Amino acid sequence: MDPHHAMPTGDLVERVRAGDQGAWRALTRRCTPLLWSVARTLRLSREDGADAIQTTWLRLVERIDTIRDPERIAGWLSTTMRNECLAVLRRQARQLPTQDWDLEPDPGDPLDAALLRDERDAQLWQAFGKLGKACQRLLWALLVDPQPSYAEVAEALGMPIGSIGPTRQRCLASLRRLLAESAARDEPAGESA
Repeated sequence: MDPHHAMPTGDLVERVRAGDQGAWRALTRRCTPLLWSVARTLRLSREDGADAIQTTWLRLVERIDTIRDPERIAGWLSTTMRNECLAVLRRQARQLPTQDWDLEPDPGDPLDAALLRDERDAQLWQAFGKLGKACQRLLWALLVDPQPSYAEVAEALGMPIGSIGPTRQRCLASLRRLLAESAARDEPAGESA
């Protein structure tokens, strides 16, 4: 049996600091399930979760000598993992989705309908890009399929659960206003709706 298996976590961290590879293996075996639970809570994909876990362990290697309370390493790891997951979500929120979106016109659509749909979609994304970053992040978080609970969104974005619905309504109202302003600017002179 591995002598590190029953060792207290604080002792494992001290042994890792001293370069003990067996202690490192025992620490990663002991704490990696905790990191996966953080990734699942924030609804990261398996690939993104694995990347965030790897980065979290890298952060520990970089900062192992600065850990003040080795017994509380699980808390340090879960906080670092949460920050890594939120960084992944922020990067994803800045990217426009391209896969699984109908970017090519349906061959059965008449050309005019496809052009109108493309123009409408372009106006929507342009207006979305003018929203504040907080609105963009919230709306992206609520667009995930399957849709996360408000509790999960609140945790991921660090906002009170009771403010998600009202903030969502304000963000959608702003988006509608931006779309209306865009439509008014694009309306040819002399025409009225």
